[in-house]
Amino acid sequence: MTNTNDLDKKNQKHKEAMKKQKESVDSSIAQADEERGVMILLTGNGKGKSSSGFGMVLRALGYGQKVAVIQFIKGQQLSGEELYLKEKLADEVTFYQMGTGFTWDTQDRSADIAAAETTWQEAAKALADPSYDLVLLDEITYMIGYKYLDENVILDALKNRPEHMSVVVTGRGGGKGLKDLADTVSEVKDIKHAYNAGVKARQGVDY
Repeated sequence: MTNTNDLDKKNQKHKEAMKKQKESVDSSIAQADEERGVMILLTGNGKGKSSSGFGMVLRALGYGQKVAVIQFIKGQQLSGEELYLKEKLADEVTFYQMGTGFTWDTQDRSADIAAAETTWQEAAKALADPSYDLVLLDEITYMIGYKYLDENVILDALKNRPEHMSVVVTGRGGGKGLKDLADTVSEVKDIKHAYNAGVKARQGVDY
């Protein structure tokens, strides 16, 4: 049976530790006094980069912010997030999808480049439009990796966007330029995936 005195000591120790932690957190919050939009890069080989990006889209919408979603690579099979945005939130979100599928689907570099350039024009318009609070550039890193789009053009557009605008960039890789420019970089690590064990992708979870 736990001794009352020992329990009191544990509670006091916990209280003191949490007090120090709170002081540290409050101090960090107080020092972060710059007010501007941020660029977030979600990269890595693991699952969940686009899902995280769409989560931030819903978060921004919850505050009544104006959002644009420009999606590269993804094909005609829409995910649950995409279906919801297109069918339920069409009046609140600007949504543009390249719609060509993955490069191994098309196997046509010239067509992929043409589609990427058309999609980039939509992205560039959104990045230059001060009415947007958040822009999601989903899977655009592949456009840089495959050299479908000019990396410097993309970086310049990101640098010169309206000061209040936040941007979320998703996809594997993307290069040093995006990482250096981003305010926050999160890498999703692939530790284990059901697909590799022969489990089929599941509606509502994987797409």
